[in-house]
Amino acid sequence: MKLLRVGTAGAERPALLDAGGTLRDLSGVVDDIDGALLADDAALGRVRSAADSGELPALDAEGLRVGPPLGRIGKIVCIGLNYHDHARETGAEPPAEPVVFFKAPDTVVGPDDTVLVPRGSAKTDWEVELAVVIGRTARYVESAEEALGHVAGYAVAHDVSEREFQIERGGTWDKGKNCETFNPLGPWLVTADEVPDPQNLALRLWVNGELKQDGTTAEQIFPVGEVVRYVSQFMTLYPGDVINTGTPAGVALGQPEPKPYLKAGDVVELEIAGLGRQRQELKQA
Repeated sequence: MKLLRVGTAGAERPALLDAGGTLRDLSGVVDDIDGALLADDAALGRVRSAADSGELPALDAEGLRVGPPLGRIGKIVCIGLNYHDHARETGAEPPAEPVVFFKAPDTVVGPDDTVLVPRGSAKTDWEVELAVVIGRTARYVESAEEALGHVAGYAVAHDVSEREFQIERGGTWDKGKNCETFNPLGPWLVTADEVPDPQNLALRLWVNGELKQDGTTAEQIFPVGEVVRYVSQFMTLYPGDVINTGTPAGVALGQPEPKPYLKAGDVVELEIAGLGRQRQELKQA
């Protein structure tokens, strides 16, 4: 299923994109798309039955805002330097273990919402990423294969980053990762049954119409199952938690000087095969 949330920010309602591409209202079946729903097999069954019935009310998508496809996100765990080609372009050694940092849930906005360039920023960068959404509590998972059974679905994430804040201002990466609007998510939460191989997904990103990133999850140093297994050794993952799994080559940081960092007025578009497409215009904070 392709689950999503539509409406004004803070007042989104649940919806579903059916096999024919029609947007359907789910608000008569469930209250929201969130961790509680993803952990409830009976509720998900009702959603599937309603979708199969063809009786869900159609929504007019014209002018309707698409919000983040997941409400009440618990935590966002991010994996850095997780693509062989991205490590090469930045001159970094591939990590021996996953690099873990966090983004606050309040960085999440809709897939087509405005992204704000932070005040004082000179190095705002782009990163298309595969987001993994947890559907079953995961703690001390023993194998990567078992870990995949804890995944409810997948989504497109834009891990917007401010490189000076991240790298040059001391401390951890978090200062460059948690600025307002720095995690557009969606348009859809695509359930795991529609993604048989998360290591075979094409990711692309354009800036002002110019292709910047053109990669594949096959380049991941630590595949999705291993990432979930690994993270579960250090923290408990709950339904509604999100893992951003890293970005392929092509970010501004990896380009020759002068590096083409983002500025107000730029337009970024990104997509992952089968998971949908985003478009953001940047404005000054």
